[in-house]
Amino acid sequence: MTSCATTPSTLPFSPLRCVSPFHPTRFLNSPFPRPSISQRGFSCHVAVSSDISSSVTSEEEAEAAAKIGKKVRVTVPLKVYHVMKIPDLDLCGLEGAIKQYVAIWKGKRITANLPFKVEFFIPVEGQDKPVKVLAHLREDEFEYVD
Repeated sequence: MTSCATTPSTLPFSPLRCVSPFHPTRFLNSPFPRPSISQRGFSCHVAVSSDISSSVTSEEEAEAAAKIGKKVRVTVPLKVYHVMKIPDLDLCGLEGAIKQYVAIWKGKRITANLPFKVEFFIPVEGQDKPVKVLAHLREDEFEYVD
C-alpha cells in the first residue's frame, strides 16, 4: 500500500496524488485555465445601507412610544371581516387602545401602510367576555380620546 503524501507524481491529476478537486493548488500545474468565480459556483456580495439616519428613527420611536396605550375612537366608516364571531364589523365610532406602532421594527423603518395596531373589546350577545379585535389603522382614521 502506498502513501499518497509521499508518492511523487509526474502527471498533474495522477490517481496517486492526494489533492481535492476543489483545492486551489489543483490548477497550478494544469494545462487548463483556472475557472472564474461564476464557474466555480459561489460568490458573495454584501450590501448594507440605510436610507434613514438612526436619530430620525429614534425620534419617531419616541413619538410612537408616547402614543401607545392611549384611547382612540375610529372616525371613518371602516369594515373588517377577519372576526369570525362578528361578521361585517363596522369600526366607526368604536373606542379602543393603541397597542403597537409597527412602522419601525428592530430599529429600522418598514413600509407599514397601516402603522397603528389598535385593540378593541366588543360585547357580543350570548358570551360572558367581550371579543378582542385587533385592527391596523392609519393615524387619520382615528382621533384621540381623553
